[in-house]
Amino acid sequence: MTREDFLSYIAAFNANDFDGFSRFYADDVDFNLGDRKRLIGPKAIVDFYREVKAHISEELEILDLLVGDGGFAMHNRTTFRTFADWPDFELWPTKKGDVRQIESVILYRVRDGKFVSIKSARFKQLA
Repeated sequence: MTREDFLSYIAAFNANDFDGFSRFYADDVDFNLGDRKRLIGPKAIVDFYREVKAHISEELEILDLLVGDGGFAMHNRTTFRTFADWPDFELWPTKKGDVRQIESVILYRVRDGKFVSIKSARFKQLA
C-alpha cells in the first residue's frame, strides 16, 4: 500500500464512501478504538460507521503521516459535528449542534496491501 493509497482511504472515509474506504480492509481486520470499542472484520467496521455517520459528521485531518514497510502511523485531528441527537451513543452522549474535536494517533498495519490492524489512541481533546 502506498502513501497515495492511504490518502485515498482517508478521502473516502471523509466522503462517507463506505465501499471506497472498506476496500482497504483485510477480511480479518482488527480495529481497536482503545478501551472504547473493538471491531473485527470490514462488515463490523462499516456497520459501526454507518450508524455513527447517520448522526455525526466526522472528518479526519492528517497532521503527520509516517510511512513504513509494515504500515502507517498517523497523527490526526478529527472533528465531530452532531446533526441528529444520539443520547445513547456508546462512546459519548451527543445532541444536535454538538461539536467535538480531538487529536489521535492511529497505527495501521498492512498485509498484502490491506489493513489488518488499526489501533487508535486519543492524544488530546481540543473542544
